[in-house]
Amino acid sequence: MALMLSLPVMADKAYTVVLDAGHGGKDPGAVGKFSKEKDLNLQLALAVGKKISEQYPDVKVVYTRSTDVFIPLQTRADIANKANADLFISIHTNSAESKSPRGVETFILGTDRMEANLDVAMRENAVMKLEADYKTTYQGFDPNSIDSYIMFELMQNSYMEQSLRFAEQVQQRFVGHLNRSDRGVRQAAFWVLLKTACPSILFEMGFISNPEEEKFMNQPASMAQMANALVNAFGAYTHREAVKKETLSVEPAEPEPSTPSTPSTPSESSASSESSAASSATPKTLYAIQICASKTPLAPKDPKLKGQPCEYVLLNGWYKYYTAADPDRAKVMEARKNLLSLFPDCWVIKVDR
Repeated sequence: MALMLSLPVMADKAYTVVLDAGHGGKDPGAVGKFSKEKDLNLQLALAVGKKISEQYPDVKVVYTRSTDVFIPLQTRADIANKANADLFISIHTNSAESKSPRGVETFILGTDRMEANLDVAMRENAVMKLEADYKTTYQGFDPNSIDSYIMFELMQNSYMEQSLRFAEQVQQRFVGHLNRSDRGVRQAAFWVLLKTACPSILFEMGFISNPEEEKFMNQPASMAQMANALVNAFGAYTHREAVKKETLSVEPAEPEPSTPSTPSTPSESSASSESSAASSATPKTLYAIQICASKTPLAPKDPKLKGQPCEYVLLNGWYKYYTAADPDRAKVMEARKNLLSLFPDCWVIKVDR
């Protein structure tokens, strides 16, 4: 007699992303004219987490903090490691003595041009000095001593390549879609990245010391745009398709002037009028491929459009450019495959006309 065994099916581990809102509680981080870094960091982290949960329900989102509390640097890394994180995103706001610096930059762990980025590493690592007996916790590491950073040169980062790929996706969306000033992908000696056992980045969303950028970052619409950019970068990095797609409502075009026609009978005229009214009342749904967005209108030959014939819709102050509009979604999806080499982050949208 054959013996049949019923074995349990082991489910794959959920992909886990840890969102780390830098600073918090007694540590305000950088301070601007009317806002604090710790608050901006938390707002963006929560917005990103909410959108990831909505658009990618297969992803588990973990926060190092979800309220205004102080979390030690080592604890932040411990939270990620305990969660078996697949990706760690530390969100910060930049600052400088001068008001002129601006733009976004994304850091990965490394020692390339370490001296050039030592100031920002020292500033972010200095939070450990708020902890009691921090020298014991951090094995004698002094965030203000150049000598302490020699240990970073001896490390081997197993996740550098993956971290770099994600960092490049982040910069691409903030610069290419939101027209933010590009400060590039950099390497720096951040303790929280050193101790996190997964691909990880530290993202600086802008300069709170720059009045224009501080104003931008404190606007709800800007916060939503930045959250979308990070989530889109996450989707591209993990090769995930969003469950929900954006819908754009486009104002109908002006009706063309009527041309003389053969007179019709009253009944025919009435039927024609009713048919026309029904036709105009029902919006026409098209699908299209959104390729970029801009704060200002782009010329047809603008390099960002890469020669593609585009239409745009003005939505929440952004000119959103799309191409290949068609009522057949399958046809548009196929067209997207041909555009991915030009626009790696393009996606399908629905346009109601």
